[in-house]
Amino acid sequence: MNPSTALATVLVDALVRLGVRHVVLCPGSRSAPLAYALAEAADAGAIELHVRIDERTAAFLALGLSRGDREHAPTAIVTTSGTAVANLHPAVLEAAHAGVGLLVLSADRPHELRGTGASQTTDQVKVFGSAVRWFGEIPAPGNWDAAQVAGWRNVASRAVAAARGVIGGSPGPVQLNVGFADPLTPDDVPQAFDGQEGLTRIAATVPATPVVLESGPRTVVLAGDGAGPEAVKLAVAARWPLLAEPSSGVRQAGTVAPYRMLLGTDLGEKIERVIVFGRPTLSRPVTRLLSQGKAEVIVVSPRPDWSDAGRKASLVAPAVRVAEVHEPDETWLSEWVSVGKAATVAIDALLDEEVQAGRITGQFVAREIAAATRAGELLVAGSSNPIRDLDLIARIPEGAELLANRGLAGIDGTVSTAIGAALASGRRTRLLLGDLTFLHDAGGLLLGPDERRPDLQIVVVDDNGGGIFATLEHGARAERGERQSRHYERIFGTPQQIELETLVRAYGVAYRRVDSGDELRAALAAPTSGISLLHVRIDRARHRELAEKLRRAAAFSG
Repeated sequence: MNPSTALATVLVDALVRLGVRHVVLCPGSRSAPLAYALAEAADAGAIELHVRIDERTAAFLALGLSRGDREHAPTAIVTTSGTAVANLHPAVLEAAHAGVGLLVLSADRPHELRGTGASQTTDQVKVFGSAVRWFGEIPAPGNWDAAQVAGWRNVASRAVAAARGVIGGSPGPVQLNVGFADPLTPDDVPQAFDGQEGLTRIAATVPATPVVLESGPRTVVLAGDGAGPEAVKLAVAARWPLLAEPSSGVRQAGTVAPYRMLLGTDLGEKIERVIVFGRPTLSRPVTRLLSQGKAEVIVVSPRPDWSDAGRKASLVAPAVRVAEVHEPDETWLSEWVSVGKAATVAIDALLDEEVQAGRITGQFVAREIAAATRAGELLVAGSSNPIRDLDLIARIPEGAELLANRGLAGIDGTVSTAIGAALASGRRTRLLLGDLTFLHDAGGLLLGPDERRPDLQIVVVDDNGGGIFATLEHGARAERGERQSRHYERIFGTPQQIELETLVRAYGVAYRRVDSGDELRAALAAPTSGISLLHVRIDRARHRELAEKLRRAAAFSG
């Protein structure tokens, strides 16, 4: 067996033994040894192989596969050398900030070709800089023996352990740069690699001893992206209000849905302490609370890159618990729950009035898609307005899960991420996103005839442009007619003249336009199979007015 085929075969076998279940492959010549080995492993049922022709969308597909994997096994993505590797960078950055395991196997030319002007040869060493948790390299072997095989397995063990975050508690992306020399195609000399010599077992870190917190101050538990169940356990044990972002993993019926609208009221002014889990990223009221407010900030994070954007944390601890209280004060929690319910009722009434007047809003669509999501299903949210609309009004049913790319909160790769999460989880999945977010990653719908298709319903809220800017200071300037506001529509609104139906049907995706609230509810309740798209048009010109109406409705309830 030639050296390149031997190296690729050993690496693929090691990844399978180390628990990797999904691999995304992009076509290329330099990565051909890995491609052949992966195809054989897929035929044997050892891994599931996903083939994509666009490295950028493929990387977000891999990110989604990692996020959808029930055991949080990292997904591997394989590319050839050159610009193919650079196209992975956006997804690598998202994985780094979101703490998602991702294993980049970048094929490379032999090291002696670097700096010579050889085709598709660049410096791929640590090309992702500080974004990766670990970098390793295997030079292209000129020959091979048993000692090298053990070394290759050892490197694979380090890569998977780093991606899982076994040591340090911080999963994320890693890069293993692998050189391959000619010949790049398998020969007719079979070789079995059944041993495990070189595979390393890395023991998990011992859980930290929780820091004990006094129950006295008026405290809220703030659950940001990826917070997890510990936030709920603390809030329930201490009888504190739980303010949870949709992608926190704990957005259940007991949370205060319109909390961001209430932070600017008298109730919000009473907060004396905030316990932060995960990464809160969605709203400016929360940012002000954590950076400019009078409340003490305590961050709970086992990761070294904890969230403290306001630089106000008085304590950072890997785990906390509340001191036992014989007679907990129930009034603080009941006040938040009562006001939150009243605000929710007021907001719901306003949204119903809008739709009865023939005006579908993004918030209405978010409410209905959350209500239609069932236990065991998956809801993926795009950045900008959709995730914020869900944050304002959504009640996520018990047993359902909501995912969003909040590591860097970009709009890129959202369709591919949703496809990956749906494939890995095997769940019926819905994706809520805006028109620009969809168009940015429409290429993620390009699946070859041999690729497995998920059960994914995509709901595009189409306001013909960047609607979120209308609710920010840029939209305020344009509304006031200030100097340079004439540029607003071109540089912020960015409307696109695209026939969405034509576009999605070209990808073989079922299309349906929705023009009323009843049509939307019916479409969300209907059974789905494969990938389909619901197209909901809304009016961007009313975003600022509606946002103010919602704020007043919530504030009046408080």
